[in-house]
Amino acid sequence: MRLRMAPSPTGPLHIGSARTSLYNFLAARHAGGTYVLRIEDTDVARNSVEHERDIIEGLHWLGITWDEGPQVAGGEDIGPYSPYRQSERMDSYAREAARLLDSGAAYRCWCTPDELEAVRDEQEAHREPPRYNRRCLAATDAERAAFEVEGRPSAIRFKVEPETIAFDDLVRGRVEFDNALLGDFVIVRGDGGPLYHFTVVVDDEAMGISHVVRGEEHLSNTPKHIALIRALGYHEPRFGHIPLILNPDRSKMSKRKSQTAVAAYREQGYLPEAMVNFLAFLGWSPGTEEEIFTLDELVARFELAKVHHGGAVFDQARLDHLNGVYIRALSDEQLALRLRPFVSDRVPDAELLQMVPLVRDRLVRLGDVTELIGFVSESDDVVAGWYAVELLVPKKGGPEDARRALERALSLVAELDEADFSADVLEQRFREAADDAGMKAGDFFTPVRVAVTGRTVSPPLFASLELLGRERSLRRMSAALAKLGAGSTA
Repeated sequence: MRLRMAPSPTGPLHIGSARTSLYNFLAARHAGGTYVLRIEDTDVARNSVEHERDIIEGLHWLGITWDEGPQVAGGEDIGPYSPYRQSERMDSYAREAARLLDSGAAYRCWCTPDELEAVRDEQEAHREPPRYNRRCLAATDAERAAFEVEGRPSAIRFKVEPETIAFDDLVRGRVEFDNALLGDFVIVRGDGGPLYHFTVVVDDEAMGISHVVRGEEHLSNTPKHIALIRALGYHEPRFGHIPLILNPDRSKMSKRKSQTAVAAYREQGYLPEAMVNFLAFLGWSPGTEEEIFTLDELVARFELAKVHHGGAVFDQARLDHLNGVYIRALSDEQLALRLRPFVSDRVPDAELLQMVPLVRDRLVRLGDVTELIGFVSESDDVVAGWYAVELLVPKKGGPEDARRALERALSLVAELDEADFSADVLEQRFREAADDAGMKAGDFFTPVRVAVTGRTVSPPLFASLELLGRERSLRRMSAALAKLGAGSTA
């Protein structure tokens, strides 16, 4: 098996392309075959090295590797069918286009955009399907010569035969199309630029691709590709079309309307292991109740025959669940390393490692740590600015209850020396203080939590106090009292 992924560097790697890449990778590795990366960069106006870099780095982040093609953006190719960038393969497209012209399977078309639009308008008026009327195929030698003298640019159209194209899709089974409905389509523009339907067929043959696994949106393109393959005398690869990715409302997931860039999920702190596991199940299942798989386990279990026909719903809640499972499976040291890019440099590594047990169960994404432990690295003034005075007040109490709790907490902390300033001791003393004040523990803790962390939700309160230290805890509770006083006066 030789499979390929052929992204266009006109935008960042998105969820759909990542899922398609993963399925090709898994199928190739499962069969002991070859996986090829080919860059389809003929869209000069929209291509960029930055997008190519995003695609390649995104695939590497997911753990997807390939045997042939560029390994880094703008880098040299590896493999016997180099080059693997379409922009460097123009000679082969020109040669194959000339072959089609010589055989009569293609012809030159001099029609202008206005002339083509007039044909479409006439067909629409007569309720006819829109397709090219073969005007230039019927042109006389004199007309062709006149166009050449005029210097009018000519595109190259493939002459579609009125036949039924049938093939056995690896996912969908037997599929048939009536090519009589297609019309003759352009394979080379008037400026000489080859188009997708043509280049992909030429490259797949040149690179010995045996299986083409791609998204369902390409299913309607397959009869065009098979017709070209047969006209060129190429071998016909096996085709498989995987289901669309859908929003929860079952509308098609759109790059314009949905969060689809893989880099965005990486930046939020989704683990690549969780993302791979999630993507694999977007249209495939092992046929069991298992849901957690390593990449190697997916390779061992993946079969194209088990890919679903129907659309796959992108379930954000399930991705969050999987990410949490993978986060909690990491050791403290492993999680600290994963969290490091999301934590201020002002937090030393040793202190970050100390924080890991406090935040592990509260993390959905690694990026959540910024909100959870930001109170440690930020200054007292910054933290005080995070909350409104109303948040200091317990849900079942008033400003006086908040003031009583803070005053008692201040007194309690001031009585402790540094040696006794530990989470266990603090919890015992605070619970006793809440009883003495005739307050429920939760109501007593609320103003203290907000004062020291700036948030109503934080890591465990007493571990947070210990982490912050006695002096900083005292300053922050004093500032909260002052803020509460100013608020009540106002």
